[in-house]
Amino acid sequence: MLKYKGYVGVVQFDEDAMIFHGEVVGLRDVITFRGTTPAELKKEFQVSIKGYLDWCKELGQAPEKPFSGEFHLRMTPDLHAKLALKAKAHGVSLNNYINEALEITAEKETYSPAPAVRALKGLKRTSKVKSRRTKIGA
Repeated sequence: MLKYKGYVGVVQFDEDAMIFHGEVVGLRDVITFRGTTPAELKKEFQVSIKGYLDWCKELGQAPEKPFSGEFHLRMTPDLHAKLALKAKAHGVSLNNYINEALEITAEKETYSPAPAVRALKGLKRTSKVKSRRTKIGA
């Protein structure tokens, strides 16, 4: 994982092409980068972020901010009720209760998703999300 100016990039290695490639996460816009060495990859990540910020400035648009801290979460009514009751019993808001549970889970090194979540990995998405802007970077 790479970080620069508040943006986060995730990296994969393509063994066939012998190249690292990455994408900035947490945005609707698509920002990619690539390199053949870790140093080149880091440099290209930073170049892509700078290019994105310059491009937004030229367009007169504010760049997207990654990870606003807000997202919409869907759950079953039964789970919603269980969580609300637990939060009430602990004397905290539902939001704080869920944040604490997620923080504990995120810190665990050996987290394994529930079987239902693992089963979803095999499903194909039925809709595609398109970027609202043109792809930046590689």
